[in-house]
Amino acid sequence: MVALYYVLRAMNLTNFIGLTIVYVSGAALAFFIAKGFFDTIPMSIDEAAMIDGANKWQIFSKITLPLSRPIIVYTALMAFIAPWVDYIFSSVILGGMGSKNMTVVYGLYSMVTYNNVGNAVVFFPAFVAGCVIVAIPITILFIIMQRFYVNGITAGADKG
Repeated sequence: MVALYYVLRAMNLTNFIGLTIVYVSGAALAFFIAKGFFDTIPMSIDEAAMIDGANKWQIFSKITLPLSRPIIVYTALMAFIAPWVDYIFSSVILGGMGSKNMTVVYGLYSMVTYNNVGNAVVFFPAFVAGCVIVAIPITILFIIMQRFYVNGITAGADKG
């Protein structure tokens, strides 16, 4: 984190653009995780579909894509949740930028800590409301994708 800060500072990117670049470049990790998952899908399934007369698009859309739902859901959840709730990295990158340039979580934390102790009590209802607002998109996304995620975890658990 410190090394990234110095690199971003040298490039004058200690702002939201630099933060976005770092989060987007994290897609490489998701790529390697997904590649590991795709390597576990047996080629014999594709070969059987080719023997049955399926073309490459049909193999992808009707066999590979449904089998890869768990990794797609995992990648979508992690790509959204990680930047959404990340306090530490955003506070390092945006630390000296003032109160108008911050992420939601960083703003919530500064609301109850950087003000004097009396204001922490005054701002507590707004802090709790902000925490609920942070939790709502994550909860909705997880509820929508939960069945795919559970199917992926339990895949291969039954015999037959």
